[in-house]
Amino acid sequence: MSARKIMIQGTGSYVGKSVVTAALCRYFHKQGLKVAPFKAQNMSNNSFVTAQGGEIGRAQAFQAQACGIEPRVEMNPILLKPGSDQGAQVVVLGKVVGVMGAKDYHQFQPQLLRMIQDCLIQLSQEHDILVIEGAGSPAEVNLRPFDIVNMRVARMAAAPVVLVGDINLGGVFAWLVGTLELLSEEERSLVKAFIINKFRGDLSLLRDGLDFLEKRTQKKVLGVLPFLKELVIAEEDSIPEAKWKTPPVQDSAKLTVQVVLLPHISNSTDLESVEFESDVALRYLARVPQDGERFPDLLIIPGSKSTMADLSYMRSTGIADYVLRCHKAGTAIAGICGGYQMLGSVLLDPLRVESSTTSMEGLNLLNCTTTFEPRKTTVQVRALSLDHKEEITGYEIHMGTTECEERPLFRVVEECGKATDRLEGAVSTDGSVWGTYVHGVFDNSLWRRRILNELRRRRGWNALPATIGNPMASGMETLASLISNHIDLTTLEQILNGEL
Repeated sequence: MSARKIMIQGTGSYVGKSVVTAALCRYFHKQGLKVAPFKAQNMSNNSFVTAQGGEIGRAQAFQAQACGIEPRVEMNPILLKPGSDQGAQVVVLGKVVGVMGAKDYHQFQPQLLRMIQDCLIQLSQEHDILVIEGAGSPAEVNLRPFDIVNMRVARMAAAPVVLVGDINLGGVFAWLVGTLELLSEEERSLVKAFIINKFRGDLSLLRDGLDFLEKRTQKKVLGVLPFLKELVIAEEDSIPEAKWKTPPVQDSAKLTVQVVLLPHISNSTDLESVEFESDVALRYLARVPQDGERFPDLLIIPGSKSTMADLSYMRSTGIADYVLRCHKAGTAIAGICGGYQMLGSVLLDPLRVESSTTSMEGLNLLNCTTTFEPRKTTVQVRALSLDHKEEITGYEIHMGTTECEERPLFRVVEECGKATDRLEGAVSTDGSVWGTYVHGVFDNSLWRRRILNELRRRRGWNALPATIGNPMASGMETLASLISNHIDLTTLEQILNGEL
């Protein structure tokens, strides 16, 4: 039996397609239906490793969790990971096939269409409903010949389309009407309704605009979703500007955690669990703080899609010197994946896997040497903390190996469900600097709280108990209520059943 389908497209990027898709996934799951997400092509450096060791977009992994199912590569068969302005790493069905510029990738795309269709068929045969997400805007006329994620997928899946616009940015009616105007007649026929996202204020004041929109386009408004400032969900890609442009709030009663905002930051979701802790004030650093500002309790260098380029950026902006000054002042320093590599003494790239530079000096805070290699490691892991025996789970995504003379941080005992035994990560002799390849390490409640309590002890504060549970859980239920409280459920059912 083939699944019913609905496709979420948008008037542009960052209008809320991923959130609306996740909300629909959660709503249908709570109705007792077998539902799965699908996005043919995603461009993001926030990725996730499936249980089978395949790499997909972080947003599709989150959407799968909203469906109550394990993420699979079929849910996001193509992932583009930008490493520079000229090229991106191309991941197909979870594995890297190469680094391509735009022209090379466009020539490669026709080979991917059958694979996209096969993934759609497979997921459709196994589920009651597929919630399909587009990318960017379907009205980019210059990109229409290369579309393998918007209207071409809608036609391939015979999926009705709901178009999402962001009213918070302004001009939402022009965006919605203009998008329709730039579509072909066949494409316009696929669009069945609109969702207006991120509305603030009195909904009655919007009524004239909604009436105009429906009369002008002969399409229904499926719903108006409110602006939710505190919606707790994983970011699909970039760090919202509010997290690094807003001046920091000085709170002497909280631990201060700073995260370097790298140009090619990857898996920024690694820090969300820390940000949600009530005793933490987390800030992303886009520049060196002003003189006189207190050094943080913890400074984290996150993952990077281009480690050497981002290390050069840190040096050119003075952030690298700031990291060293923080260390000298007694700040705890941590590195995850690319950040771990930067903390070492040297980075080697003899095959020019990552950069045209074959070697670069690291920050010399850990006695480690990283050598980049063509083979990419993508594994889910279960490990034990060597010092304190907490069990942690997470995933590794990296190209290269790191050899250290420091003591290891973890003993990995399982990879993708299979028993193993290897040492991972590094800790400096005095314990003030540590690094690991494990993404999601801070999502482990007991381990996260121990790290934070060690910082609290330095301040002379009492330890706090671990917050057990996933802070995303409340966000999941909020997502479901967005649909049940703000969407015309009768019209939604008509769209799914092909009655509109």
